[in-house]
Amino acid sequence: MAGSLPDEESQASARNPQPDATETTPLLNPSTSDQTLQDGSPATDSHQARNEEITVVAEEVSNSKLILILCTAWLGIFLGALDSTVIATLSAPISSEFHSLSLLSWLATAYLIATAACQPIAGRLTDIFGRRLGLALGNLLFAIGNLLCGLATDPFTIILGRVIAGIGGGGMISIATFLTSDLTPLRKRGIMQGVGNLWYGAGAMLGAVVGGLLNDHTEMGWRLAFLTQVPPALLLVPAVWFMVDVPPKISDKSYLARIDFLGVFLTVSFLVSLLLGLSTGGTIVPWTHPLPMTTLPLSAVLFAAFLWWESRAEQPIIPVRLLRDRTILAACLASFLISMVLLTATFYIPLYLQVLGDSSSTVGLKFLPSPLGGWFGALATGFGMAWTGRYKVFGLLGGATLTAGTAMFILQGESSPVYLTCLGLFFVGGGWSSVLATATVACLAAAKHSQQALVTSAMFLSRSVGGTVGITLASTIYQATLRRRLSERFGDEPHAPDEIRRIVNGLDELKHLPAGWRDGVLASFMEAFRNVWILMAGCAGLALIHRADIGFEMGFESMNEDKAQEMLLHRRITRTPANTTSRISIFHSYKCTRSKSSSPSSSPFLIVHQSHSHPPRRPP
Repeated sequence: MAGSLPDEESQASARNPQPDATETTPLLNPSTSDQTLQDGSPATDSHQARNEEITVVAEEVSNSKLILILCTAWLGIFLGALDSTVIATLSAPISSEFHSLSLLSWLATAYLIATAACQPIAGRLTDIFGRRLGLALGNLLFAIGNLLCGLATDPFTIILGRVIAGIGGGGMISIATFLTSDLTPLRKRGIMQGVGNLWYGAGAMLGAVVGGLLNDHTEMGWRLAFLTQVPPALLLVPAVWFMVDVPPKISDKSYLARIDFLGVFLTVSFLVSLLLGLSTGGTIVPWTHPLPMTTLPLSAVLFAAFLWWESRAEQPIIPVRLLRDRTILAACLASFLISMVLLTATFYIPLYLQVLGDSSSTVGLKFLPSPLGGWFGALATGFGMAWTGRYKVFGLLGGATLTAGTAMFILQGESSPVYLTCLGLFFVGGGWSSVLATATVACLAAAKHSQQALVTSAMFLSRSVGGTVGITLASTIYQATLRRRLSERFGDEPHAPDEIRRIVNGLDELKHLPAGWRDGVLASFMEAFRNVWILMAGCAGLALIHRADIGFEMGFESMNEDKAQEMLLHRRITRTPANTTSRISIFHSYKCTRSKSSSPSSSPFLIVHQSHSHPPRRPP
């Protein structure tokens, strides 16, 4: 169940034990499925029972109010997507202005690490303080971060701005997903996630084009691309505050002390140590330097400490017991891998096009197929899941599409046709959104309603960590390959070390190459990019394998069954225990789990709202 029933009801249930629940069990009977954890162990521990939240929801939300709430939240997704393609399109000009292309990985990972720190606890915090406050703070921090980026005069300031924007953007996107899960039934959730992805796709397409145009045709250049995001984010703060009228799910503030802040600290420490070691080793300093020799082992120790702590924490950000469920584990791993692919493609394909001589505006236009493919994949997958009640086939198709898209880039070179690049981007975007949608629904279906915000946070953490690791590995491979190939080709030339350093640190140097260098330099860049594409293809292939490990239809009721139960789900039922009046609203979805010994069975989520203000009345 979504939350623990009152003690009086529990005692009554103990005095009158019920038989095992089946598809014909009355809705108000206790369901044994809710007394079993995802790993199959019975939930008999009283301490764990106390940790189950009582979910407090608003009275039934009208369609017009639902649309208003979700559109306000989805505007934050739009801004976050716009920001992601703005920074991807402009990362090369920004890095060149600060004379360091190695800054590119930090522009991406600073945002992702901040997102990884924010998203795991966003669900718990907004359960306590409300989604409205979380969305308002997210928009405010997003505006402050972009303001710092637009006014930055040194690399430290722009990285700090990316960190603050990452905290805000991560909160905006994850909380919007929580709202979708809170307010929509499971069968419609695939469609609603698809609509949310439409907003993301629209923002991503607009950001790619507008960012390039502002950089190429305004005096402020890339700075204006950040500053233009500040006013809409600030306007969303009061809009969210007045429109997103959804009460907190947990009224007891004592839950705040049980939030896993140590787990967040270990996550950030692990990622920062890994990033420092991989981004500096072999590029800024040798691999034998004390910096990578210290930070890489430290990251392994911190990761082990993270796993140890998460297995013992009272409210872990990644509950190890939930990861024993094959569906949740496979979905998180698939999310991790596809995020490695997408973030690597998002930052290195624009760089690849700019090395070939395209302007930022042209790169923005050529990048449009990626969010367009994401748009198409999200819609097709969402409607397909809603129509068939299954999602494994759509996840496998998405994984195959993603793998095919990355393979297209391996075949490309400096003279490849434009359509091959655009088609590859379309497949990458479409495959990513399809896999992500099916993995998200699979996770939500495999978890109890009281655990859905936690599982969603784990999915977002998988995406953030995957993107961080992907960008870091890609940067390491790219920098190492480029330096090695340039040194092999031109190491004996006069002033070669200085020239190679300038080439690696800024694309502007490609316009001023010494005579006879151009063909060799372009060949070195193409080899560096090809190794990055191979990394992407490997991750996409692994994601396809993990998608094959996710079930067919967990979380969906049969399309033609239980119509009578569906009607009952819309009724409000009142029960009167000995001394307590509890209004019980039935959540508009079913939780279907497939056990080892039985066919799928359906049981409703019961969302309990404690209330002492209504007089007792008899059940209808």
